[in-house]
Amino acid sequence: MTTTAHEMSTIPTVPTGAPGERLPIVASGPDSFGWWGMWGLIATEAMLFGSLLASYFYLRFRTGAGGWPPDGIHKPELVLPLVMSAILWSSSIPVHIADRAIRRGNQGLLRVGLLAGFLLGAIFLGMQLLVEYPKILTEFHPTTNAYGSLFFTITGFHGFHVVVGLLISLWTQMRARQGAFDEHRHVTVQNFAMYWHFVDVVWVLVLFTVYLSPHF
Repeated sequence: MTTTAHEMSTIPTVPTGAPGERLPIVASGPDSFGWWGMWGLIATEAMLFGSLLASYFYLRFRTGAGGWPPDGIHKPELVLPLVMSAILWSSSIPVHIADRAIRRGNQGLLRVGLLAGFLLGAIFLGMQLLVEYPKILTEFHPTTNAYGSLFFTITGFHGFHVVVGLLISLWTQMRARQGAFDEHRHVTVQNFAMYWHFVDVVWVLVLFTVYLSPHF
């Protein structure tokens, strides 16, 4: 996005050694170290998820003709995971709106978008912990076999990332209510939006691997 001369004149700056030269004291996007730090975190977490999903398929194909899931465990039900998926994926919409809004200086829409995304993410997590897991635990546990260990490790690891995202959202919302963000200062919002979209994209892979692939 091109910055106009008027916009540049409104960005807070500090003087440098050269007469008349001033440098910005705020940055966002690729100009911010925090932005690159978030990309580094996402890359690291992507490799961890990739290892978990690769392990799932490796152990599945090692079972040979024994069937998957093994030991008479029923194939995953799809209705609840698909409903949960729709809720989680829809949470990216208000988060994206919030991110775009603060770039225009719209703090009201920022707060609304962050709150809506938080509520949808919390609903997803609540359904996983209070509805899905109790039902599945009646059939198998993390220690039942390799399948049970993989199921709870992969979905639990993703759920942990949702929890982290919700905590970051709460922090961002608190700072937003304090008026900490504007059209120039919003790298925190950018970083949260990137992280949340990453969590939603990973769920696409988790859904395919853990819930859909056993039906193929």
